Amino acid sequence: MNEREIYLMELALEGELSTGEKKEFEKMINENSSIKNEFEEQKRIKGVLMNMSLKNPGKEFWDGYWLSIYNKIERGIAWILISISAIVIAAYGIIEAIQNLLAETDIPMFLKISIIVFVIGIAILIFSLIREKIATNKVDKYKEIQR
Repeated sequence: MNEREIYLMELALEGELSTGEKKEFEKMINENSSIKNEFEEQKRIKGVLMNMSLKNPGKEFWDGYWLSIYNKIERGIAWILISISAIVIAAYGIIEAIQNLLAETDIPMFLKISIIVFVIGIAILIFSLIREKIATNKVDKYKEIQR
């Protein structure tokens, strides 16, 4: 079918053909049986779709839905609070360790700086791995598939 035939068929299905278009469409379906069959099939499908109605979900569905939403919100808030407190505790521990290290007089300064740089590097590496794992887990479309 060409675009004009499709256009006329859509107008015919919607009942929006003008007088000239109606004559053109009738001529088209009388001359071409495949278009006529397609039009009849589309009319049948439209009739079926017009008689369909959506099933209203029951009370149990909505109870489960809202319970799921509340669980997700609660867990999200819990993870935020845990993350904030872990960051504060880790920062406090790092600051205390650095202060104690700097206060130590027996260790040479270059070794103190090396230890601090090493610890900061490890902390950045751990943070990067956790962040990457979380980001990958969110977009991994195959995570539900078991091997």
